[in-house]
Amino acid sequence: MITRRRVAALAGSTLALVGCGKTGHATQSVPVGEVHFSVLSTESTQAMSRYWQPILEDMRKQTGLKITPYYSNNYTLLVEALRFKKTDAGWFSNQSGLEAVRRGGGEVFARTFSPSGIDGYTSVLIVNAKNPLTLDKVLKCNKTLSFGLGDVLSTSGTLAPMTYLFAPRDIRPMDCFKQVRSGSSHQANLVAVANGQLDVATNNSTSLMLDKQNGGHEADRVRVIWRSPVLPEDPIIWRRDLDPRVKEKLRQFFLTYGQGDSPEAARARGYMAKVHVGGFKPADDNHLLPVREMEATEHWLQAKDGGDPKRIAEAKAALDGIHAQRVALEARTRAPAAAQ
Repeated sequence: MITRRRVAALAGSTLALVGCGKTGHATQSVPVGEVHFSVLSTESTQAMSRYWQPILEDMRKQTGLKITPYYSNNYTLLVEALRFKKTDAGWFSNQSGLEAVRRGGGEVFARTFSPSGIDGYTSVLIVNAKNPLTLDKVLKCNKTLSFGLGDVLSTSGTLAPMTYLFAPRDIRPMDCFKQVRSGSSHQANLVAVANGQLDVATNNSTSLMLDKQNGGHEADRVRVIWRSPVLPEDPIIWRRDLDPRVKEKLRQFFLTYGQGDSPEAARARGYMAKVHVGGFKPADDNHLLPVREMEATEHWLQAKDGGDPKRIAEAKAALDGIHAQRVALEARTRAPAAAQ
């Protein structure tokens, strides 16, 4: 089973990379008129740069701020960049966003929604379309298959399949498969399965849709054999200690971008559609409650696996507490937690 000890180890190694620059630069803030905005590269950095450049250019024009992009497909690196003030705000996945809030001094202020208007997406397991492999055969764990997980801080690439598929069945991927490749991007896993380099891998519904939408052919060469429950859309996070004037400029941009019936709004929606974003809605740290509940579920299952009654009771109490928070939030807002 994937454990948080492994997450901590990866974070520690990445911290060494982030902090190895010149002394003093790691914790130095950028000027008030400049924002370093990070983008999670779910596809190649070149592709994400091409899709996001017009959005960031509009951000520059509307806020009057100098916007410097920071692209990475390494979730932990994005968290550490925010923590050490190499970036000021960014687009995160839910699990990496949770780490950005916990360890990076981050704060959720907005979240995306789909161009279809539907809130949420799903984690999936994919196999080659020509391969008759079924989920039942995958779960036999006879160590004959190769398997690709996502980044350790990926909600759909690791946390969701571990929480909803493997952990409840007491399956540890390292004991189940002949080979486990971990830390790959969704695009890398998609290409590997489409080309027959991996038998099965994690991915998500948005990544598959984007591949088709942007002219790719890999999504047509794979088949989905498992889907998770609906996961929340992605958060937009800024540093909690960011200058209030900058925060307000960013808030106004995100919550108004692409809204309305003007030609400018339609153009902006066209830009956002390239990354499967319909726009942005206001949000706060409560947006992360569903992923906190998923994480707590994994911790509880790990404790049960260990057999220590005290740890089991503590993990169950933590899970129950987060579950109660989610239920109370949904009762107050009359909306599913995944749509917060």
